[in-house]
Amino acid sequence: MAYTTINKSSDYFNTKLWTGNAGTQTITGVGHQPDFTWVKGRNAGGESHRLTDVIRGVGYNLKTNGNSAQFSVSNGIQSWNSDGFIIGADDAFNKDTKNFVSWNWKANGAGSSNTAGSINSTVSVNTTSGFSIVSWTATNANGATIGHGLGTTPAIVITKRLNSTGDWLVGGSTIDTARGGANSLLLLNSTSAMDSNSEVYQTFSSTTFQVGVNAGSFANGATLISYCFAEKKGYSKFGSYTGNGNADGTFVYTGFKPAFVIFKATHSSTSESWLLLDTVRQPSNVNNKRLRPNTGDAEDTPTANNVDLLSNGFKIRSSDNRLNGNGHTLIYMAFAEAPLVGTNGVTAKAR
Repeated sequence: MAYTTINKSSDYFNTKLWTGNAGTQTITGVGHQPDFTWVKGRNAGGESHRLTDVIRGVGYNLKTNGNSAQFSVSNGIQSWNSDGFIIGADDAFNKDTKNFVSWNWKANGAGSSNTAGSINSTVSVNTTSGFSIVSWTATNANGATIGHGLGTTPAIVITKRLNSTGDWLVGGSTIDTARGGANSLLLLNSTSAMDSNSEVYQTFSSTTFQVGVNAGSFANGATLISYCFAEKKGYSKFGSYTGNGNADGTFVYTGFKPAFVIFKATHSSTSESWLLLDTVRQPSNVNNKRLRPNTGDAEDTPTANNVDLLSNGFKIRSSDNRLNGNGHTLIYMAFAEAPLVGTNGVTAKAR
């Protein structure tokens, strides 16, 4: 059996950088036609994270650094193409002379109806890479189920209400395993620790995820978007590790060289930001050029966030609670630059 079915990770996920020109730009070199693009301005100025996907459409944005409703943008992403996208003059995408990063995932176009759950959904899914975008309307019924299309249990599900304020709800089998119990929850827009909340996520299966009664996010008629991720050997890895409080920190095996990793300390005694690192903004180790999904702050390089991104995983090089609190549980989401071994049994080269 092949080690991985994905030899070229950039066919499904890639990071892309550019410098703004305050006009219109065609951004190429992504390696695929994205269906979900996450953009962040890297310089000082406080530009929010901007998320656009193919189901909601190019004219609509969400911000991870807050709980605001979806809003329209006329000069952000204009369209996607076979190797990237076109952007307009909006400052959050293209402010003159400023530096930007985007993280791009491939799903499967505009989506189709999914009737696997008690609530019908619209799903754009790529089962090869384990990623789906799910649009649905809540009924605020306890135990309602929503089809996700992955064909396997999602490790991570990130849900956001669109038509009103609502937190970014992070659950999935990885979160439940890290906490050691069902109904586990993190908030992408918050520093808060992991908690249990049966009003939000309840169970996850190969066809659906189940939600509870939540008068805010899941109010009757609330429209929502969910980003669902399943682990794929050699391409993605989602899990948790225990910190040792030492600069010679934990090593986590992923089976590939990570191109992009999100970290979150979940311990109840700490309130720490989410951390986001990638190998395009910082190709060499140590990697500490962080951005934080829960804040619009500019990119910085604190030594407290030192990580080595290696050929087969990552090694923590900090004693800081954000990455390595002694005895603390931390969760991560990692996507590959290249698998450790390709389908021909030969060690893969970075692409």
